[in-house]
Amino acid sequence: MLRSENSHKKPPSSSSTAKQYRVLIADDDKSTRILLNHFLKKMGYLPVDAIDGEECISILEREKIDILLLDINMPKKDGFGVMSYLRKKEIPIPVIMITALNDIPNTVKCIKMGAYEYLTKPLDVDRLQIVMRNAISESELHDAVSQLKKELKTKEIFRQIIGESSSIKQTMEQALQVMETDLNVLIIGESGTGKELFAQAIHEGSKRKHGPFISVNCAAISHELAESLLFGHSKGSFTGANNDHEGFFEQADQGTLFLDEIGDMNADIQAKVLRAIQEKKIRRVGEKIERSINFRVISATHWNFAHALDSNSFRDDLYYRLEEYPLYIPPLRERKEDIPFLAKHFLEEFCSANNIKQLSLTPEATEEMVEYHWPGNIRELKNAIQRTAISSKNIGEITSILRHRGGHIRKNDQKIATPNNCTHLETSCKKEKIQSLEEIERRAIEEAYKACEGNPTKTAQALGIGRATLYRKLKKFGLN
Repeated sequence: MLRSENSHKKPPSSSSTAKQYRVLIADDDKSTRILLNHFLKKMGYLPVDAIDGEECISILEREKIDILLLDINMPKKDGFGVMSYLRKKEIPIPVIMITALNDIPNTVKCIKMGAYEYLTKPLDVDRLQIVMRNAISESELHDAVSQLKKELKTKEIFRQIIGESSSIKQTMEQALQVMETDLNVLIIGESGTGKELFAQAIHEGSKRKHGPFISVNCAAISHELAESLLFGHSKGSFTGANNDHEGFFEQADQGTLFLDEIGDMNADIQAKVLRAIQEKKIRRVGEKIERSINFRVISATHWNFAHALDSNSFRDDLYYRLEEYPLYIPPLRERKEDIPFLAKHFLEEFCSANNIKQLSLTPEATEEMVEYHWPGNIRELKNAIQRTAISSKNIGEITSILRHRGGHIRKNDQKIATPNNCTHLETSCKKEKIQSLEEIERRAIEEAYKACEGNPTKTAQALGIGRATLYRKLKKFGLN
């Protein structure tokens, strides 16, 4: 039952244009729900009903609720069960307990579990209104503090990543969402976009931040040494193994393993990497025992994996294991508004480190940089700034970025054929029939296979590839 003596006032910030707060009423007593609905609407709230604890949780999972009025004694799942769910999921919603007079000990228990306040039946509407107003005010203050903490954390974690464009901010927001989880992240982006900086930021913002961050360039690992470097080896396991060696996976225990340029990983080692990631166990070369390790994988690539998967040059099961959460880093040409900030930062940093009087960028130089397409992305921009600073240190200002290096960068430098140079390319191609890389590869495999008299092991060794790769190539080119 409800009782009231005074007129009802609107909740905080309530007006024709202000937010209307959604209140979830979880109570198995129909009459209580009807009366609460009536009075909450008069107060300016938007009430939502749940007849038991399970329905209450279901609503909380799919809808945005600002405040919860929760009865303790309900069928299917009681108030304690709902409070346990809120605590487990870390849902910061203010909860006002509704209880009978003889349920005070249980209500105190709910308060210890995180409830904001409790009210006894029959409910005093004026008391309910005051408690709800205070709970919402406190909740809004908590949200504001949380937002401030989030902004400070973002600035600290992404301190090495410079940019104000919407595209880079979106990437940072996505990184923030995933960093506190343990999902494997696949960072996709062109060379020079800062993939490793994002990997380090995700590590520093994760629960593994006190553990190691082990960076591995997969493109730089030779096929012969890959297994030893990744998984380690025991003393005497092969010629030159004079001591036990911890591989990169073991070194990343309790931390993060960053596999850069994962698309260049040799096909024969991919199966072993997949097993290590799936089972969180590794076996050193020369050992029979397995070692359990706790790590998270962040990988990066500039590859187009769609083509790699279609051509069977990369295992699809490993790809899907790595790509639990994809993160795209935009190239510099997609975030042109960030170029002046990056250029100023690199210029100040280089001048300070090399005792050069601080230089300024003229508007013409800035415009020139913004117009250029920067195929090498941030790395190319940084190099251009540093070279130009050396050339301009006696002038005091930089009037052009794109003309200060041997072999000059120019605005018309393009990685792709343009209408002006297509004629030249077409003329060159007519002079001589150019074979495609695929045809050259096919002929090389065919000749090696014949020279080795159809022995697949010798053929694979002669070509410097694994037998599994050879079989895929033979199938691809229709070579029996």
